[in-house]
Amino acid sequence: MERRGKNYREKAKSIDSTKEYSLGEAIAITLKTNPVKFDATVELHVRLNVDPRQADQNIRGNVTLPAGTGKTLTIAVFAEGDDVEKAKKAGADIVGVEDVENRINKGTLDFDVLISTPMLMAKLGKHARVLGPRRLMPNPKSGTVTTNVAKAVTESKSGKVEYRVDSTGIIHLGVGKVSFKEADIKQNVDTIIASIKASKPTGIKGNYFKSMYLTSSMGPSIKVILSDLN
Repeated sequence: MERRGKNYREKAKSIDSTKEYSLGEAIAITLKTNPVKFDATVELHVRLNVDPRQADQNIRGNVTLPAGTGKTLTIAVFAEGDDVEKAKKAGADIVGVEDVENRINKGTLDFDVLISTPMLMAKLGKHARVLGPRRLMPNPKSGTVTTNVAKAVTESKSGKVEYRVDSTGIIHLGVGKVSFKEADIKQNVDTIIASIKASKPTGIKGNYFKSMYLTSSMGPSIKVILSDLN
């Protein structure tokens, strides 16, 4: 059994584990109970009433967080011709077919997002076994396969995130940093929840949202009231 640190245990004492908190309360408590000294990520964990084995219930989407993520992302673009210069001007960090392929072949996957033009996806497909498990394979649904690489780079740099349910029907997503203002985190969470709601499959019976928790990295979890969501 994992033994929690003294600071974690002290912070956890202020949380009633039997209680559900409003979103505003949960955010305030999450920031207050951060047990580490670094600028930890605020995490949202949402369990949905879905069966990810069913194609129409394998919920995924992408959304731009209005307050950003608090992270500086490294963006790679698999492109050639004029798109190389467009991607560089938009702020991409790694650009070009040769540069990206060399990094993949060496196992140096030092980027957070990989964007590709549709024409080059067949060439990138041979690297799917390497990129797929790391969730780096470009996908049209996430907006990372596009003819407008400049726009995709700009969106990724400004806080665009992708989410999807895992095999147990849970979405795990960072929604900011503990250094953020409470209002900024709430704005990010509200935006994500609205996107998840819009992705609700038509065949779902009963409540779509089963549970929702907020926590900071390595911090205690706070359960959020679901009444407003369902």
